[in-house]
Amino acid sequence: MGKTISCSVLLSLISSFYLLFATALDTITPSKSIKDPEFIISQNGIFRLGFFSLANSSNRYVGILYHQIPVQTVVWVANRNKPLKDSSGILNISDDGNLIVLNGKTEILWSSNVTNTAPNATTAQLSNLGNLVLSNGDDAGSSLWESFQHPCNVFLQTMKIGVDIKTGRKVELKSWKSMDDPSDGNFSLGFEPFNIPELVIRKDNQLYFRTGPWNGNIFIGIIYMYTVNFDGFDVVADNPQQPYYITYEYSNDFRLIYYELDTQGKFIERRWDAEKGNWINRYPSHETDCDVYGICGAFGICDSSKRPICSCLKGFKPRNAEEWSRGNWSSGCFRNTPLQCQRDNNNGSGAGQGDDEFLEMQMMKVPTFPYRSSIVNGDCKNECMKNCSCLAYAYDDGIGCMLWSGDLIDVKKLSSLGVDLYIRLSSSELDKGKSRKVIVITTVIAGIVVITISAVLFLWCRMAKHKGRNKKQKQVKHQICSENIGENSIGVKLQQLPIFNFEELATATNNFNHAEKLGQGGFGQVYRATLDGGKEIAVKRLSKSSVQGSEEFMNEMVVISKLQHRNLVRLLGCCVEGEEKMLAYEYMPNKSLDAFLFDPAKQDVLDWRKRFNIIEGISRGLLYLHRDSRLKIIHRDLKASNILLDEELNPKISDFGMARIFGGNQNQAKTKRVVGTYGYMSPEYVMRGQFSEKSDVFSFGVLLLEIVSGRRNTSFCNDQYALSLLGYAWKLWREGDIRGIVDKVILESETYSKNENEKEIWRCIHVGLLCVQEFAKDRPTMPTVVSMLNSEILDLNTPKQPAFTEAPLMSHDVEDRVSLNDVTLTNLDGR
Repeated sequence: MGKTISCSVLLSLISSFYLLFATALDTITPSKSIKDPEFIISQNGIFRLGFFSLANSSNRYVGILYHQIPVQTVVWVANRNKPLKDSSGILNISDDGNLIVLNGKTEILWSSNVTNTAPNATTAQLSNLGNLVLSNGDDAGSSLWESFQHPCNVFLQTMKIGVDIKTGRKVELKSWKSMDDPSDGNFSLGFEPFNIPELVIRKDNQLYFRTGPWNGNIFIGIIYMYTVNFDGFDVVADNPQQPYYITYEYSNDFRLIYYELDTQGKFIERRWDAEKGNWINRYPSHETDCDVYGICGAFGICDSSKRPICSCLKGFKPRNAEEWSRGNWSSGCFRNTPLQCQRDNNNGSGAGQGDDEFLEMQMMKVPTFPYRSSIVNGDCKNECMKNCSCLAYAYDDGIGCMLWSGDLIDVKKLSSLGVDLYIRLSSSELDKGKSRKVIVITTVIAGIVVITISAVLFLWCRMAKHKGRNKKQKQVKHQICSENIGENSIGVKLQQLPIFNFEELATATNNFNHAEKLGQGGFGQVYRATLDGGKEIAVKRLSKSSVQGSEEFMNEMVVISKLQHRNLVRLLGCCVEGEEKMLAYEYMPNKSLDAFLFDPAKQDVLDWRKRFNIIEGISRGLLYLHRDSRLKIIHRDLKASNILLDEELNPKISDFGMARIFGGNQNQAKTKRVVGTYGYMSPEYVMRGQFSEKSDVFSFGVLLLEIVSGRRNTSFCNDQYALSLLGYAWKLWREGDIRGIVDKVILESETYSKNENEKEIWRCIHVGLLCVQEFAKDRPTMPTVVSMLNSEILDLNTPKQPAFTEAPLMSHDVEDRVSLNDVTLTNLDGR
């Protein structure tokens, strides 16, 4: 019996102790502070409050973080503008009932700064939603202070962005200064107290972005809100006399999702992906330059699908034509013709109103801050026409009539959906359009009659010739489609492909004029060609003296005709007439990567952000070839000169003359005829003729290291250690010396940031070394490479020694064309 009582007492004590301890897990009291590195945890285990540091910084901060996420994710910082310089920090409740952060000298670095009538009863509790609440039990449990009322850069569930009803203070987000510095940045996000609620982002207190008005369900200027279900979002006012605020709450409180105002001023959703082990960014506020507030000035319209993106509204012209021609549109536009009502009666009485009309503009983001009309029957046009100061109107089911009386700023053409906007113009402006239409229609009809007569005669003369040509083209296609692809072919036939005739391409290249020559390929020349419509293309012409070119020509045509990807060059057609064989490609104005990467005069164009974009693009293109296309394709000749750059320096893989198609279950092949480029070929391919997707991975690794270093592998030699680029990079990586391998152009670029870029560069070097390991089994596949580059795989293997670490024994002056075991190696100019 005594033992039973003792056991009961013991269990009771343990239970009481557990309950006391559990209660304290999420709470700070006057008698319980937390010292660095201690922390408290919300009851659901999702959030913690404690001390932390950021990458590349020794400063210490007190803040709220996601607790069980492997990626450190900070959602609130107390002392964001006054960091601790060491680990002596303390977070406690002071004698006056405030939550404070102290350093080792007991100096207050941060305080909740409230008046507390019962300081001894004060507690600070971390809620399950990540809200730190300071209260003392008075006023039916109402809080004295909440972190949700003093947010940093993160918008969490149930947080209210708007105006604090108690204090009248604006509650808004404030961006961090940088990824490693949480102090106040340049951007803020909040609600504006206008007639119709809008969410806005400001940069240095100037409008930078606006969502458009809230219609009860969505912000009508955000295109994806029309198609994506943002359940839980709401814009409300607790009563008609109080201001609006925005909040959101999901039915599942434990959904890992939040919204962040990042250092670049973008408001973005971040959702946890458990499979990838990382946060996924979605729905950014800014996607194009047209999202920047007022980029086209007053009475300008922005359309991201056009170039230039800014133009004046119909009936308006640039206020400063010279500035507009330079791409500076901030001065905006002004009317060609004053409104008739303004000319008739300057006080806006409506005299002459019949001479003004409205121009309909469909699918628009409406201008800044409209006035909501009280009209109930939806006759917005009549309401606007009554007042001469009304310059535009629009209607939305959730809002009703919206009217504008000042400058129309931030008008944007949306790609779909949006609101129809009606612009007030003098009727003469619309009549001009009608008159032009009549003139155009009359001219066109007369032209059609003349052209029809001429065309009949012309077609009659050409008909016989066309019959012969069509017959010839059918023969060409039959000839092409009956060919197999070189060695180890799996019998893939060529799909339908446009056929050019020789005369057409000869004319387009000015008879293959040397001035139009873009480069020298492995089996012929590449020319720029201009078709009749003005479209520029690139034409690859097989040299009649080429021994190997015919097979490679057919191979490239068959392979690339099957492929469609943004990072692969696009084949537009071909020409096969007699001994002439040509391929027509999309024209790349910036030619090839090596023209920028290895040219001291052009290198500075490639800052780190552009280089990383090129690396990512090439990796995605290779991933498509190896895994995502209908055919598994091994390129076999990946190098800098075979990476073409479009007008925005986006990379496209080209030259598929050496490519091979693998069957569904085929992993490698062997050839007696080794073809490729010295310095890019894998050791198993050079020595044994074996190739697989790991051969392309090796070439990609070499190319990646060249992009980071700005130096050719084939001509690099470190005299001190007699190492190749691969060997030198491996040596410096093992020594932890990143700056020794990175191109000085990157480090000296104005856009380079050590805090933001160094880890990314280091990761790229690490991935590059994994790709150039000597044995194919040790190299990653392209899906793994892409994941590593995107930081989806955080822990990377340690690379083993690369192949070909010794420097080449040839002189730097030796011509780059070499023959080795029937290997043809060519230094190709860009196309």
